[in-house]
Amino acid sequence: MKESERIVVGFDGSPEAVTAVQWATRQAELRSCALQLVHCSLWPAITHNMEPVPGVADSGLRHAAESIVAEGVACARQASESVEITKSLVYGWPAENLRKLAGGASMLVVGSRGIGGFMGLLVGSVSLELAATAACPVAVVRSTDHPDGPVVVGIDREGWEASLHYAASHASYAGTSLRIVHVRKRHEAHAEASDVGPLEILHSAVRTVRNTSPELELEDLLLTGTSVAGTLLSAAKDAQLIVVGTMGQGLVRGSIGSTAHAVLHHASCPVVVVRPPLEAREQ
Repeated sequence: MKESERIVVGFDGSPEAVTAVQWATRQAELRSCALQLVHCSLWPAITHNMEPVPGVADSGLRHAAESIVAEGVACARQASESVEITKSLVYGWPAENLRKLAGGASMLVVGSRGIGGFMGLLVGSVSLELAATAACPVAVVRSTDHPDGPVVVGIDREGWEASLHYAASHASYAGTSLRIVHVRKRHEAHAEASDVGPLEILHSAVRTVRNTSPELELEDLLLTGTSVAGTLLSAAKDAQLIVVGTMGQGLVRGSIGSTAHAVLHHASCPVVVVRPPLEAREQ
């Protein structure tokens, strides 16, 4: 099995992480690839005493961390009995560890918020940091009312090839349709003499999918709105997954962009953020 044939999922015991693990397991089953379940413990940064309390069975911080890993594996097994699962218990900051462990993986999956997240935030800091910095596609998972809905991908004027390829691949594995959406801002639409530019972008994307995944049922939409993210979200109300691209270089160099950031916060289904290959971002 190649290194890329691996999905990495973070698990911290939160309800959001349970949803993420079960979603990741189903994706691994569809792709016939391995699942690596990772739990990151911060306890060693607080205390070096990880050992059991003398005379107290099943005690100690190390045992507590190992129990969380076992819980994560049990959640994965509820979703699939056949997926190959490896487990990793690591210590330190979750975003840093998950980013390193996901090197070469086909996807990194996290819940929308972890145990330490604030209830008012729809997406936690770890999920946002990973979406902004991980080299592989990052899925931020929440439950959806439309598990059999289409995969929706938003494409911009440039840099859309990687996100489109991921969306088409996901739709093929899921056995569902693909909806390609290009949004023009309203002031841009009034400024243009014709729709040739946006239509060419959309038609180019459709041709790309037709050439690589001819079996897919396709829908393409050219929309106009005051907000790219808001218009995309409206077009994805029945989606099982939204895929967005980002040209961002990480937290210091612009994060993931306003559209991807807004979609992550307001989508009612899982969102995958896809970064173009490094050479494409440096051009």
